[in-house]
Amino acid sequence: GSGGLDLSQLSKNDILYVGFNQDQSCFAVGCRTGFRVYNCSPFKETFSRELEGGGIRHVEMLFRCNIFALVGAANNGRFPPNKVIIWDDQRRKDIGELSFRHEVKSVRLRRDKVVVVIEYKVLVYKFSDLVCTHEIDTVSNPKGLCALSPSSHQTVLACPGSHKGHVRVELFEARRTNKIEAHTSHLSCLALNLDGSRLVTASEKGTILRVFDTHSGKPLQEVRRGAQAAQISSLSFNPTSTLLSCSSIRGTVHVFSLSEEDAVRQTPEGGATPEGTPKSPDEGPNPHTSNSRSSLAVLGGMVGYFNSQWSFAKFRIPETDAHTVSCFSGEANQVMVLTSTGNIHTCSFDPDGAPGQDSKPTSTVSFLEENKAGGSDAAKAAEDDD
Repeated sequence: GSGGLDLSQLSKNDILYVGFNQDQSCFAVGCRTGFRVYNCSPFKETFSRELEGGGIRHVEMLFRCNIFALVGAANNGRFPPNKVIIWDDQRRKDIGELSFRHEVKSVRLRRDKVVVVIEYKVLVYKFSDLVCTHEIDTVSNPKGLCALSPSSHQTVLACPGSHKGHVRVELFEARRTNKIEAHTSHLSCLALNLDGSRLVTASEKGTILRVFDTHSGKPLQEVRRGAQAAQISSLSFNPTSTLLSCSSIRGTVHVFSLSEEDAVRQTPEGGATPEGTPKSPDEGPNPHTSNSRSSLAVLGGMVGYFNSQWSFAKFRIPETDAHTVSCFSGEANQVMVLTSTGNIHTCSFDPDGAPGQDSKPTSTVSFLEENKAGGSDAAKAAEDDD
């Protein structure tokens, strides 16, 4: 996925950060007094740690193991914003740290690497001895955009390039760098799939999402989130890379169907122009899971907008929960959405339903209330919105 949300500048509650782990089986919450980890399915708090020395504004997990990368919020605390603390929760202590002159924007982990993002650089370290092996220059990257494949078979890193809207893809085993001109405006979000073979990007306009093959750098598919600009807060592939979820601060979560064969020519943010004739629904990765298209698509000579592929399912999250990060659940046909207000929404979609499904979350649980209640049953807090 695209990583978690740093809420330290927005937070009106105890939450400074929310984000899923690499296989999206659990999620971490950074708080003003420490951090917590929750299991996704079934939903329950796994543990909570109170840490002295200020809040935690980034918690990067390493699957489900006891190692975390923590970045704090207090300049004069034990966990300052310019340090990455490697935390061993089994020993309840820090076992390493990386210090920088500038604020750390984000951190990514895999079993052999620690990747640290500051505003104009991405730095790659060996996990074993924290020696820097790569230093990558980027455009201004205040959001800390960076994706790192967790697969043990290949190491792929994606980050902003040296020009706005460009993505740099590092293929470590192949010792090759691909530079992708993804958008004409600045990037707002990017994500890799589990094996690092696919990249999805969104610009600050947030109307068009583009999927690329990381090894060739070629565009594979282009889908439209909406007609109006919106800030994209997260992007995530499902485990088989046949579906894509996208959440925005407009309070919506979209689900798209992906197909390797649907290669497209890159076009301005105003629209997509597929190569050749638009595919029929039964040519997609699932004969019943196809994106909706404009009813005016038959006017192919018109603006590319009319040929756009739209999401086949869309969920509306309550406006108060606008800042979100989403991913696919371990349960079939479900998306999980974490919010800045401390809720986890479960959104179910029907793969056999008509394209363009528009609905509300099927259940909502407050993990803030869960913590206050000392581990109450999630089912008790769930509510049916239908």
